[in-house]
Amino acid sequence: MSLAIRLLAAAVLLLALAPLAPGADVPYLSGRVVDDAELLSRETFDRVGALLRDHESRTGNQIAVLTTPSIEGESIEEFALKVLHTWKLGQKGKDNGVLVVIVPRERKMRIEVGYGLEGTLTDAAASRVIRNVMAPLFKAADFNAGVEQGITAIVAQLEGKETLAAGAPAPDHPSPPDISPSAFPEPDLPLTERILFGSFIFGIIGLFTVLGVLTPGMGWFLYFFLIPFWAMFPIVVVGTDGALKLLVTYLVGFPVAKILVARKPWYKNAQHDLKTKGKARIGGFTLGGSSGSSGSS
Repeated sequence: MSLAIRLLAAAVLLLALAPLAPGADVPYLSGRVVDDAELLSRETFDRVGALLRDHESRTGNQIAVLTTPSIEGESIEEFALKVLHTWKLGQKGKDNGVLVVIVPRERKMRIEVGYGLEGTLTDAAASRVIRNVMAPLFKAADFNAGVEQGITAIVAQLEGKETLAAGAPAPDHPSPPDISPSAFPEPDLPLTERILFGSFIFGIIGLFTVLGVLTPGMGWFLYFFLIPFWAMFPIVVVGTDGALKLLVTYLVGFPVAKILVARKPWYKNAQHDLKTKGKARIGGFTLGGSSGSSGSS
């Protein structure tokens, strides 16, 4: 096998394994509010921190807020759960911790609740906080008010007060398209299923991509034929952002690899054989040709 083919095979393998790479690292817990995305003013930072400190002193519940620029392709659910466990929020034996994660660059946010508080801050209540309180303010680019009012609603819900989160009468704002409790650009699949789907999807379209690069004649047909597959199928595994990056890589990488391979003598010989004999052999595979018998008189 030539060096070009080995390099191409390695590139396809790396492309297939890209979605399985580990996600973002868990930031250092420096306080009740960790504003790595630098969304909050100093005044809001201090007020939210004081609110969380007072709530913890009254109830023992530990609430933390994390803003981070990016989670590097990891699902918001997996990242929030990883941070909640790494930071060990909540008292031992009570699991009464709550984490609010905001990823502004990727338009994602989530409220992760410890098991001990799921009966008080239910999934429905957490979704209402995001949908009715935080998302409209975030959409208006008022992150300070969105975070402060969202935390106020969470604290009120946990303390049993009448709030919008608890279902008090209030206009129900529809969830905006760019910010939601679970992120649309990110597939809502466990890591195991993503590995299985990724192996299946990238195994098939990766194989046909390699065949397209190595095959004279039909190679360019396969290039255009595979574009919709590279555009849509990877969304299941890596989300829309990851699928877009893979599509751009394919659109650029395939022609470059094709041009480099086309300069190899074996490729030119195979191309000549296909034109003159109707078949050619590449790496032990026969392309084209037909079987049968013929006679003459």
